[in-house]
Amino acid sequence: MSNPDPAAQWDRLQETVAAIRSETARVIVGQDEIVEQLLASLVCKGHCLLVGVPGLAKTLLIATIGRILGLKFQRIQFTPDLMPTDIVGSEILQTSGDGERSFRFVAGPVFANLILADEINRTPPKTQAALLEAMQEKQVTVNGQTRRLDEPFIVFATQNPIEHEGTYPLPEAQLDRFFFQLNIGYPTMDEEGEIIRRTTGHDDIIPKTLLDAERVMELQAAAVDVPLPDSVVQTILKLVHSTRPDSPHATPEVKNYVAYGAGPRASQCLARAARALALLRGRSAASPDEVRAVALPVLRHRVIANYNATGEGVTTDQIIAKLIAGI
Repeated sequence: MSNPDPAAQWDRLQETVAAIRSETARVIVGQDEIVEQLLASLVCKGHCLLVGVPGLAKTLLIATIGRILGLKFQRIQFTPDLMPTDIVGSEILQTSGDGERSFRFVAGPVFANLILADEINRTPPKTQAALLEAMQEKQVTVNGQTRRLDEPFIVFATQNPIEHEGTYPLPEAQLDRFFFQLNIGYPTMDEEGEIIRRTTGHDDIIPKTLLDAERVMELQAAAVDVPLPDSVVQTILKLVHSTRPDSPHATPEVKNYVAYGAGPRASQCLARAARALALLRGRSAASPDEVRAVALPVLRHRVIANYNATGEGVTTDQIIAKLIAGI
């Protein structure tokens, strides 16, 4: 059997990406950059944390992408009384017709391809940890028995930035497990007008299913093959090292305002994300443009500002934005 023509395969991938973007735009108004970054995260097999006030269509966006990609989608509403077994599942005692008793495993909602962990910071750390183990290991362990999760397996979690009462913020080490942190803003007036027109009439827009799990994994495999030139690797290394206050690459602002910089996982994520974004944009190799585009969502939850920044009202995003401008 002959190998497929690389050029034809590339063209087919670009047609697929264009179709996904077009179908998503039928349902989601605006948010083009967020959609692109969500797709990049998914292509990289990376989990994503979405931060935004209520009503910005975070749930709708993730459900829409799951339907278009043909993935099994599950939404888990995180609440203070949610237990780990409510996520991973549990074993129940059942009695057969002849009176024999045995345990049967009942799978939880984590056994899906695309998980929406809604308001992940509303549940205690013990329950958060149950999901984070599945994210890291792609498996769950119940009563000493380990069960693998189906591929692809991606978690998109949401947080409300304006509510702190009764919440359990994710520790920095757990935040680092998320590939991206995407901050979703308000729509423009024109976009909001279009949202009103689309959502207050009789007809609901149902997106079409364009792919399946196998074709999504093909897209993920293709992203790994996108070339990453040495010059781009050096750009990534200089950017990440410039976030560390004790590094010779650190700027005076970083030394003054940053307590802890990004670790090696940030470099890995930048490299993977740059490749994925190049694929989504139809470029033959990753470039510094892709690094600039993904730097903020990769770094904003991995760079920890100090008390000087808090006191002077300097945000992590502002610090990183200046570093990106220097690329």
